[in-house]
Amino acid sequence: MVDYRDFRFSRLGEPRFAHVKLWLTWAVYFCLFFLTENLIPAEKCHPVHCFLDDIIPFNEYFLIFYCGWYVLVVGSLLYYFFYDVQRFRELDLYIFTTQMAAMACYIFWPSRQDLRPEVFPRENVFTWIMGLIYTFDTNTGVCPSLHVAYSLAIVSVMVKDDHLSRPFKVLVTCFCLMVCLSTAFVKQHSVVDIIAALPVVLLGEVLIYGKSYWAPRLHRVPA
Repeated sequence: MVDYRDFRFSRLGEPRFAHVKLWLTWAVYFCLFFLTENLIPAEKCHPVHCFLDDIIPFNEYFLIFYCGWYVLVVGSLLYYFFYDVQRFRELDLYIFTTQMAAMACYIFWPSRQDLRPEVFPRENVFTWIMGLIYTFDTNTGVCPSLHVAYSLAIVSVMVKDDHLSRPFKVLVTCFCLMVCLSTAFVKQHSVVDIIAALPVVLLGEVLIYGKSYWAPRLHRVPA
């Protein structure tokens, strides 16, 4: 834990506050997000679709998990920021890795999905909120899904945390799986986007935990 009561911007160079600069990674991401959302027109994007997308029905109640993802991301980052600096570094850099890999895909292979229903099958508060999300979040820059990538990154970091209880880890894992499913049920992503997030997460796993976590364990595996 770090006592942030002594924090001043002039102390960012001190070792105990150096990790605060990692919040700047989000500034980089949001700049790239703004550029890809506004400078790449939908007609220049490749439609992403598979047969499973036609089988999965729209279900607005999955909005609970889809929007709960935002709380999960912010909450996990803040928790580790205040209580475990090393894991904050790991989680932030893990997410940043998936962000940059996804942004590279969005720029060099622009993608879009045309799965959103033209008319909602029902009218309720969930479809109303979903309509708002459709309004400010375009259907471009979708493959791979960052909802999926962030969720799996959080699961990876928390599962390795010995300070968290097993029931809590199971709860977070189940919630993150539901988040992944929700992207398809609220028609924000194709199943292809979900699958495409897996190699992106694998890249983050290798870069963040390849040497520190997996290499020692692989060396202990008997030949």
